Amino acid sequence: MRISTKGRHAVMAMVDLACNAKEKPVPLAEVAERQMISLSYLEQLIAKLKKAGLVKSTRGPGGGYVLAQPADQMSVQQIVMAVDTGVSRQPAVPHQTEAQTARRLTDRLWQKMDAEVQKFLKSVTLDDVTQSKD
Repeated sequence: MRISTKGRHAVMAMVDLACNAKEKPVPLAEVAERQMISLSYLEQLIAKLKKAGLVKSTRGPGGGYVLAQPADQMSVQQIVMAVDTGVSRQPAVPHQTEAQTARRLTDRLWQKMDAEVQKFLKSVTLDDVTQSKD
């Protein structure tokens, strides 16, 4: 599994919201400034996160964004999957030559690695990330 820049920025934005939107909604301009992310790019990411039910918005004065569910119930995998279509390796088609057999065998390796990365991201909550100080 390849985690794109979109996925990394989405996680950063969600960590920012988890840390700063406890009292009141946070305007995206503040998140963009703190995380050094383009506001228009952040708006695109937040739209996907909102569609996935991970953030809620409030309009008007004092408006902004908050997490749609508690940070300890939201996995990093959910965040990444909301913004990333992901690049999954497709299983190899049966091959004849030794070189092609090696490719099929290594494809299995990458699939297993992808599964382990997914398992890890699913096990880490947004709260885990905000609590780690090291």
